Amino acid sequence: MKYLFKIYMTAIFTIAFLSIHSQRIIEADLTEIINAAVTESPSKLLAKTRLSNEYWQYINFNSTFKPQLSFDATLPFLSRSIDAIPLPDGSEAFVNRSFMRNNVGISLRQVIPQTGGTVFVNTGLSRIDLFETNAQDYSRSYLSTPISIGFNQPIFQFNRFKWMRQITEIEYEQSKQQYIEETEEIIYDAVNLYFDLYISKLDLEQALRNKTYLDSISEVADGRFEVGRISETEMLQIRLSAKNANAQVNAIELDVQNKNEQLRNYLGVKEEIQFELDIPQNIPSYDIEMETALRQAEQNRSRTAEFRLRLLNAEMDLDETVKSSGVRLSLNGSFGLTQSANNLGDAYVDLLDQETVTLSLSVPIADWGRRQSQREIARSNLELEQLQVEQDRITFQREIIVNVEQFNLKKRQLALAEESFDIATQRLNIAKSRYGIGKIDVTNLNIAIQEHENARQAFYAALWDLRRAHHEIRLLTLYDFEVNLPITVE
Repeated sequence: MKYLFKIYMTAIFTIAFLSIHSQRIIEADLTEIINAAVTESPSKLLAKTRLSNEYWQYINFNSTFKPQLSFDATLPFLSRSIDAIPLPDGSEAFVNRSFMRNNVGISLRQVIPQTGGTVFVNTGLSRIDLFETNAQDYSRSYLSTPISIGFNQPIFQFNRFKWMRQITEIEYEQSKQQYIEETEEIIYDAVNLYFDLYISKLDLEQALRNKTYLDSISEVADGRFEVGRISETEMLQIRLSAKNANAQVNAIELDVQNKNEQLRNYLGVKEEIQFELDIPQNIPSYDIEMETALRQAEQNRSRTAEFRLRLLNAEMDLDETVKSSGVRLSLNGSFGLTQSANNLGDAYVDLLDQETVTLSLSVPIADWGRRQSQREIARSNLELEQLQVEQDRITFQREIIVNVEQFNLKKRQLALAEESFDIATQRLNIAKSRYGIGKIDVTNLNIAIQEHENARQAFYAALWDLRRAHHEIRLLTLYDFEVNLPITVE
């Protein structure tokens, strides 16, 4: 049984080993990872879908202001029934009715957004066939309306078309800006995942170097202990350092695997792959003028459109409240030509004109202050929104100012971290040489190793911080300061 168990476990570990080492290795630099993220990542596909949805909503709303042409028909309406019919003397009688009605018509309607009214043009033809019954013979008649022109015009009323047209234009502009922002957020996340994995791989390489070095000096220390050149305490300290280095390698290997999976999942790669990342190039070194950053953010960010929308909606609510609580007039009118006859040709001869004009009036008399309070609430809401937008605008500008200042600071921090890393590397090399000839003990060597590791981590953290600040500035302003152009996305 033990023999079978050993065979089974050996097979399991062999399959796992082959599975791990069968993963395809992909070499990529930061630019290639960014390109993959902004073309095929799930986040990018979601952003594209949202933009497409906003586009078709915009097209759908704008179609309201285009001429609407429609064809209507009833072919046929057939009725055979006994109905109660009013008689001339005021009484009613049940009469056997049998008829068929057919109607066709074409109408053209146009909304006038500036006034909130509607104009229309109609044309139509109706035919009635009265079938033969005991009380009547078969007959046929036509009613033609070659043309009818009319309008519906609210007066002193809320014009929703005017307001919604402005709001929809800003909303569509905002959706395009949000799409660019989402693209920059995708780039920002991809850069973070790239650096996260890249620095973990650097940590692993350094840990492996430390492990190899400490393993070698551990063997040397064993030899020195045997001949009495070092104490047992120092020998055990070196062994412990070597064991800790081995444990650190195992922990970092697991961390690298997890971060490799995070990057793979973010890019939407379904295949099992291992990334081999190149050192990031093109360290941001440009200068940012504060006025340019503020101006570009004001022009390009969706927050600006959001501020305009909030104020516009508050103004629309006030306008609707005021006009809904006052005098309301509605003027409707139409003019057309019509004729009826027993045959189709005569229905278009000697046309008669027909006109209708209607003026509707609604005047509030007493509401015990309800309309007045509604108007005051709407005015108060507008004032509150204006104050809140102004405060949000200040916060928005302050965020840009802080990030620009931090970007300039992080450039200096990177330069200092690079100098410290160079110094720590030189010190470590000297410490290794001095330890090899017995000039320093293992404690001083470990201090040099740790200081070098701290300086290395600080350097790559500063590099990562600067790259992150670079993309934060791009996201906040939607402006590329390297080429001095606004960021656009097809």
